[in-house]
Amino acid sequence: MVVSGVRTWVFLLLAPTYIHLPRTYFTAFIVGRVRPAVRARRCPARSRPRVTHSRRVCVPPQGWGAGYAEIVKENELFEQYYRELGLVPGGEFGAFMEAMREPLPATIRITGYKSHAKEILHCLKEKYFKEVQALEVDGQKIEAPQALSWYPDELAWHTNLSRKILRKSPLLEKFHQFLVSETESGNISRQEAVSMIPPLLLKIEPHHKILDMCAAPGSKTAQLIEMLHSDMDVPFPEGFVIANDVDNKRCYLLVHQAKRLNSPCIMVVNHDASAIPWLQVARDGKRDALFYDRILCDVPCSGDGTMRKNIDVWKKWTTSNSLHLHGLQLRIAVRGVEQLAVGGRMVYSTCSLNPVEDEAVIASLLEKSEGALELVDAAEDLPGLKWMPGVTSWKLMTKEGQWFSNWSEVPESRHTQIRPTMFPPTDPEKLKAMKLERCMRILPHHQNTGGFFVAVLMKKAPMPWNRRHPKVRPARPSCSLETRTTPSETPTVDPDAGEQTEEPASKKNGGVCGPPPSKKMKLFGFKEDPFVFLTEDDPVFPPIQTFYDLSPDFPKLNVLTRTHEGKKRHLYMVSKELRNVLLNNSERIKIINTGVKVWSRNQDSEPFGCAFRLAQEGIYTLFPYIRARIVNIGVEDVKVLLTQENPFLSKLSDDAHAQAKKLDMGSIVLRYQPDTNNPDAPQCPIELCGWRGKTSIRAFVPRNERFHYLRMVGVEVFHKQGRRADEASSEAPEGAAEDGAGEAVAEGQEGPGRGENGADSNGTGPASNT
Repeated sequence: MVVSGVRTWVFLLLAPTYIHLPRTYFTAFIVGRVRPAVRARRCPARSRPRVTHSRRVCVPPQGWGAGYAEIVKENELFEQYYRELGLVPGGEFGAFMEAMREPLPATIRITGYKSHAKEILHCLKEKYFKEVQALEVDGQKIEAPQALSWYPDELAWHTNLSRKILRKSPLLEKFHQFLVSETESGNISRQEAVSMIPPLLLKIEPHHKILDMCAAPGSKTAQLIEMLHSDMDVPFPEGFVIANDVDNKRCYLLVHQAKRLNSPCIMVVNHDASAIPWLQVARDGKRDALFYDRILCDVPCSGDGTMRKNIDVWKKWTTSNSLHLHGLQLRIAVRGVEQLAVGGRMVYSTCSLNPVEDEAVIASLLEKSEGALELVDAAEDLPGLKWMPGVTSWKLMTKEGQWFSNWSEVPESRHTQIRPTMFPPTDPEKLKAMKLERCMRILPHHQNTGGFFVAVLMKKAPMPWNRRHPKVRPARPSCSLETRTTPSETPTVDPDAGEQTEEPASKKNGGVCGPPPSKKMKLFGFKEDPFVFLTEDDPVFPPIQTFYDLSPDFPKLNVLTRTHEGKKRHLYMVSKELRNVLLNNSERIKIINTGVKVWSRNQDSEPFGCAFRLAQEGIYTLFPYIRARIVNIGVEDVKVLLTQENPFLSKLSDDAHAQAKKLDMGSIVLRYQPDTNNPDAPQCPIELCGWRGKTSIRAFVPRNERFHYLRMVGVEVFHKQGRRADEASSEAPEGAAEDGAGEAVAEGQEGPGRGENGADSNGTGPASNT
């Protein structure tokens, strides 16, 4: 029996060598066999753990929730480490630690690229902020929100309002509902103040090609998209944002954040940032490697700058965290500068104060570059921001409290944990030339923020290990960019490897444009639907072109769908450059999401003249090309359309009524133009998707956007039956018929009702009896 048992264990340990499965599968099996006994010893209250939802958990006898002591905001090793490093100016260490123990103030940022950002700012300042300023809760006067002095155009604010205070005042609760609703609409983002700094230092312009290497959860990505769309008159900027994250689940959080901005210039991909693939694009009949104009390299870190909001860091922090992450951070940064275009900018940032994760990575990167990279002096880029210059000397400490000033002091037994790149350069001249003082470290007590580190790098020449530009074989004449959709048509280009090699004809896949990749990409997580571009002569276009009278310059080739077969349910659009990336890299990257929805299929298209109705998400992208089915409306029309479900045409103003009567049934655009003679009305254009029925008209706008536009025209929105705005789904389809009964009602307005359009409350589109 003993011999048999020994053989079983030996087999389990050696099995991964013979069976092609990861060793972790077998380790899990082994651990699974011994863990119950171990856990039973750890749980003194019970000899056997209770099994709940197929997981073994230790339940204290006094019940759930008891016995969990509040986390104490103390960590002796942390204090010892940072006091010894001297990163905090003399005499300020007490204030630094006191600030670290205080809760982080809530910070909001108004979406800057939308033309109505000024309207939201005006609403905040003149209504909510003034009301809050005069308020007292439990005898304590509420501190008024303050604009961040260094953020342009007063588009970022911070407030010390806590959730506890918000619950105590109906007025503050209304303010909170406003913030939640506008956040869901993409008009406001709740984002930590220091997190807003890296995108600002990138100095983005609409033509830039941008890579966000570690993008989730997406607040910085949203900023990048905003800057790309700084000119709202340009529906398709030349540039784009590729947002990457290694975690498949977090990629979907990233998609949710990006979708709020309804941009055709964003692509979300799922890769390890330290090995993110080289992409290629077609230029003048040949393929070139894609180099980015701007790269945001916000790397994973120990997060000791986030102690004010992530309280677990207090008990989990140790110096080992930084030592373990340094190598990954350096690899990600190296991969970033490799793919940065000459003349481009890369911002490296962490929410850690530790030089091992900060200056050590930058110094190593500069040393490896041999002069190809330069630290940029960004002191004047954000006037009003307080920061400390980067340090030029630092030392390391182990979790046992042992210090090392340079690599020569590190015993050989520690060489796997501590690496030479973690120390400052030993050559004084080389160290001086690096100008590490240009790095920026933000300390919490200086401006009531989190802790943060940021460095701006400029690429002056190709990296020394990658100076040969890849030679890319010209595309064959028989393979046009417009019709190429099969993954096997993508030739491999690797700038790291220098010149591209041609595979023997016998290995090529028939008559395609190039050899298949040498290794098939492994896919994890959800399987995504394909991205299929339509051709210019696709039969879906003629009825759409006629119905909406699309202008001749409408980019048909930028339209895509997510299915190879059957009826197309939704049509999406991407920018020209993103289309180029998609067509030439379908087998090289795992794409999670891209494009903005512009049309959706009606339930029954026969009576309506066109099978597709307009989608609110893509109306700002599509509207410049639409020349028919537009109804110009005024402020009172906006109020009627957004507070009544199916108002009769006669309820519109005379002018709007006359325009609508001339149109056949079907999808329309409801457009509001600013009235300069009425300063109280919104001073920015508004485009809404609508539907012209037999005798009525309706707006197809998601719930939170309805609230947003109603506030813009001066209608107060409140919620009934205890249902709050943050419970409303942001994923409501653009054709959602807002039932409204017991949900939200505008003061002084008639409540929504069900009209003759007959759409159901799920917003699936107009019924066929319209």
